[in-house]
Amino acid sequence: MIDHCASAGKYLISAVIIAQDDESRIAGAIASCKAFADEIVVVDGGSKDGTVRVSEQLGCKVYQNLWPGYAKQRIYGSERASHDWIFVIDTDEVVSELLAKSILERKKDLSDGKKAYAVFRIGDFLGRWMGKGERLVRLYNRNNVQYKDSLVHETPDVSNNQVMNLTGTLWHYGFRSINDHVARFNKYTDLEAEEAVIAGKPFRWIRLLYRPPARFLQKYIIQGLYRKGIPGLAVAVFWAMYEFLVCLKHYESVLVHSKVKHRHEEEPLKEGKKYAIQ
Repeated sequence: MIDHCASAGKYLISAVIIAQDDESRIAGAIASCKAFADEIVVVDGGSKDGTVRVSEQLGCKVYQNLWPGYAKQRIYGSERASHDWIFVIDTDEVVSELLAKSILERKKDLSDGKKAYAVFRIGDFLGRWMGKGERLVRLYNRNNVQYKDSLVHETPDVSNNQVMNLTGTLWHYGFRSINDHVARFNKYTDLEAEEAVIAGKPFRWIRLLYRPPARFLQKYIIQGLYRKGIPGLAVAVFWAMYEFLVCLKHYESVLVHSKVKHRHEEEPLKEGKKYAIQ
């Protein structure tokens, strides 16, 4: 194991965790940051379990802020950190020893605040690690970089040419159960469809027809999930379903909005006739 030597390094890092009812797993996320973080900030969105108690017992600075959305909650946490360099981690993630060493080494020279650092994250599903993983920006200087205010899939607003990769792995223990997975996909697709409507994006049939099978092929064939048996097939199908639901919910929202607008345009005349004083 790595010795707890977070202070060994010229620059200081605050690890920021946004949390909601995850007392059974947040301890793992917190413990995995101890080797490099000079403080750990937990922002709780209104947990009804022991998330706050566990975080406080493990020495974290805990703030409670009723859930405003993913990006807003991350921004809230970064603003309350003591240090400008922010490392973002979720309650169901664990920093590997190699990644912790990489961050600890990087602490010696974080002089360029415009640069941000990406980690390699890989997730589990039905007991197996899935696919090729993904690169996510998780270490940044809040004076130069901040999260985009988006409803879902929030990311720090930084150009790719300013991002450097850290070695090691961020293990994502995101799978709880099939029911939980379906519930979260339902929530995320709601948010993504809502974001498309807010942005004024038109519904397109081609996206509905093209995106689901394309996503399945990307995950199952290109990323090699066919090698992962039933769990791999399930993940590929879930991603196809995700794309289908986003498109369908976008269509539904556009349809409802169109009907409401049409009704409002007609109702004044109808209501005027119905209730006109004789």
